[in-house]
Amino acid sequence: MATASDQSAPPAPADPSEPRRRKLGSLRMVWRYASRYPLALLVAAVALGVAALATLAIPWQFKEMIDSGFVAGGGDVAPHFRLFYLIVLLLAAATALRFYFVSWLGERTVADIREAVQQNLLRLAPGFFEENRPSEIASRMTSDTAIIEQIVGTTVSVALRNLVMGIGGIAYLFTLSPALTSGILVGIPVIIMPIVLLGRRLQKVSRTSQDRVADIGATTAEQLGAMKIVQAFGQEPREADRFTAAVEANFATAKRRIRLRAFITATVIGLLFGAITTLLWYGAEGVAAGTITGGTIAAFVLTGGLVAGAFGALTEVYGDLLRAAGAAERLGELLEAEPDIAPPAHPRPLPEPPVGTLAFEHVIFRYPTRPDMPALHDFSLTVRPNETVAIVGPSGAGKSTLFQLAERFYDPQHGRVLLDGVPLPEADPAAIRARIAMVPQETVIFAASARDNLRYGNWAATDEQLWEAARAANAEDFLRRLPQGLDTFMGEGGARLSGGQRQRVAIARALLRRAPLLLLDEATSALDAESERLVQDALEALMHDRTTIVIAHRLATVRAADRIVVMDEGRIVEEGRHDDLVAADGLYARLARLQFQDNMAAV
Repeated sequence: MATASDQSAPPAPADPSEPRRRKLGSLRMVWRYASRYPLALLVAAVALGVAALATLAIPWQFKEMIDSGFVAGGGDVAPHFRLFYLIVLLLAAATALRFYFVSWLGERTVADIREAVQQNLLRLAPGFFEENRPSEIASRMTSDTAIIEQIVGTTVSVALRNLVMGIGGIAYLFTLSPALTSGILVGIPVIIMPIVLLGRRLQKVSRTSQDRVADIGATTAEQLGAMKIVQAFGQEPREADRFTAAVEANFATAKRRIRLRAFITATVIGLLFGAITTLLWYGAEGVAAGTITGGTIAAFVLTGGLVAGAFGALTEVYGDLLRAAGAAERLGELLEAEPDIAPPAHPRPLPEPPVGTLAFEHVIFRYPTRPDMPALHDFSLTVRPNETVAIVGPSGAGKSTLFQLAERFYDPQHGRVLLDGVPLPEADPAAIRARIAMVPQETVIFAASARDNLRYGNWAATDEQLWEAARAANAEDFLRRLPQGLDTFMGEGGARLSGGQRQRVAIARALLRRAPLLLLDEATSALDAESERLVQDALEALMHDRTTIVIAHRLATVRAADRIVVMDEGRIVEEGRHDDLVAADGLYARLARLQFQDNMAAV
């Protein structure tokens, strides 16, 4: 599988303009989603055109009013003002329509992109999230989509409006005075080019400023997340100094940005109003000479200002489009990512009723992020129906890897894994996982109600079934004591529960699944002695009619297993019953002695 870096780093093109073309081309993905709503696009486009033309009609009506009303001898100007009101009303209505439909289109497009990205992420195997940081993916789903929403909902609309006004304004200027218009066409680039060059520098400084703000956010999140450690080790002054350094670095960058923006503002005002003053001077001489009417020069100045402003705005749009193209490219990578673990074209059905066998045959496996460190070496193990097998061994022996392969979160590089006699790559991953209930080592509690956390094991479970599972997992008492019972919100990561309570909720969730294969990864590790005994009794009653694989560092929890498999460095080094393994005086006996000695020392 190609890594994200492989996919995002193609060979450098010979044409230096190719990267920009490629970047802007990534906006096609945004257009695919926006074009799903042609009616909104049509209404927004019509409203945009009407608003732009109504804006240009204001200088035209101003000219007519001056030449026909004031200059012509104080005639009735009321009809001109009534027409002014009509233009203003039309402009207001068209602008409101444009704003509504363009904003709606931006929000709808971003919502569709977010949903599509999330749906694709849910298809991807865990290996993808080892090679691509979840925090970065979350940033793409928030900040990058916000940029796209701004582009679709604001920037493109502004760009098109200014384009219509710019082209329409120039056409109208030619009807007023071809000579003056030719001078404007020469002068516009002179005004715009300094703004463009300075704008690029401002864009770079702004990007640096955003990075410094991100540094502040990262420092804040890190310090707040580790506040107990910071205070326990008395490092408050050091962390305060580190935060101050990040803030001052941001302030220094902000000063550069403010100075540059102030200079750009002075440049824009000087060039623009200098050009308008020049036009007024030239026009005043024309009025004095009788070659230009007063209304014409007034309309010309107003329209010239609109045209200059329109083209000036278009120069800023290009930088925004490049930012949006970069955001679309990053989101497109997530949309186009294909899962390593996917259903075959013609999945082989698993046998019915379920058998409950799991077999590893000469498996060699390396995690994608650790290709030089095999987690399993030529590993073979067969778990029979209704058998309870305990997997023990030191940390890093490969115990949890067996569960990752059994759930088909990964495929081995060599060998194969079979569930009920069917090789996993030949079956639908969803069908495989439907036959497995798992209690992971790191308990996951969602920021939802207790009921929804339990129903994750079986979403159709009734309240009676939920309480039955909670009772079996020794979770009923504390769940009934919650303020709203099963409707109580658990908090972020189950913050309202203790570690042992979270573990028991996870066990109850697994019980509700009623799967033929039960995987327990340190399932009682966070329980106190009394709760562990009660849960262990419930688990033993549950295990008698299903296949169970138990991973545990605490050897006291696996003594009653039908078989104990001892692993070390990805291999099986011992196998048998507890008494036999102790008598063999191997790795298991050494682990047992160390643990029991520690227990005796703690008494």
